[in-house]
This record gives sequence, C-alpha cells and structure tokens, in this order.
Amino acid sequence: MNETLRVIRSRRSIRKFRPEQIAEHELEAIVESALFAPSAMNAQPWHFTVIQDKHVLDRMAQLMKENMLKSGNEFMVRRASDPGFSPFYGAPTLILISADAKDRFGQFDCAAAAQNIALAAESLGVGSCIMAMTSLLFASQEGVELARSLGVPDGYDHVCAVALGYKDGPAPAVLPRRRDVVNYVK
Repeated sequence: MNETLRVIRSRRSIRKFRPEQIAEHELEAIVESALFAPSAMNAQPWHFTVIQDKHVLDRMAQLMKENMLKSGNEFMVRRASDPGFSPFYGAPTLILISADAKDRFGQFDCAAAAQNIALAAESLGVGSCIMAMTSLLFASQEGVELARSLGVPDGYDHVCAVALGYKDGPAPAVLPRRRDVVNYVK
C-alpha cells in the first residue's frame, strides 16, 4: 500500500492529547497543507486561526461549556455538565476554520482543508480531531466578540475546528466500514 493510502487508513479522531506543544516545523507543514486543499474556482474562501495560547484555549473551553449548557440540547447539556469534559480534549493547538459567508462553496472548501490538516498531521505523527460542535463556541455575544478578538475576519462564519497534539496513548481501533453505501454504474 502506498504512503498516502496508509495515512488515510491510519488516521483516527484523537480525544486525548499530551500537554506538550507540537513542533513549529510540524505546525507549519500542517497549516501549509490546508492552503493546498481543493477550492471551488480556486476562491480559497477560508480563514485559519491557529491558537496555541493555553490561557486563550482555557477561556474558549469555558465559554463553549457555558454555551453548551444554554443550548437546550439535552446531549450537549449532559456533556458540558460532566466535570471531566474538555471540549478540545486537552489539545495544545486548535485551528479554527472559517468561511467567507458570501461564498456558496465555502463550507465544502473548508471541509477539504480540515481533512488535509488531519491527514498531514497523521503523516507527521501528530493526532487530530475535526470538530463541528465548536460552532457552539460562537453562539453568544461573547463568542462573537471572541471571534473578532482572535482575528476572524468580518463576514466569515465558523465551519469547524481541528484539535492537534501528540497522542496520549494508542489511537482508537478501526471500526468496521459500511460497504452498502457504494454502488457502481459502469
């Protein structure tokens, strides 16, 4: 099996990270891979906010828990009520991915960039977890102000986030893949 296929098959969502920060050269390679994601008409309607400041991450985690508790979603309230819950799984790096709200393909392009980030991370021995529930982070006025303070451009909407860090323990086992979701027309 070639290296690309091996990396695709070995990538898992990591939910437990070691506290040490990933190496700068690894971070730069991962971010660079996001910039090379496919983009409809090469519009590149994305913005990446890379956060490594522990105090900022802690503040974001607290705000996310508060917004989850106010969400009215029973599952989210239950999760946020768990004292051991960490929204970013203790990852020392978080990349917020936002899309130009006017670009009709922005969410698709950002999803491709998120996958590039996850695959690049895996190829470097860095764990990742793509998260969409982070949209709750920006579900309050304080969240809107947070986005502005983090440098998210006006007119950009949050799409997802990718937690990054060195894996703390083995990756989860491979779960069976459904084969009944494919048909061929030849």
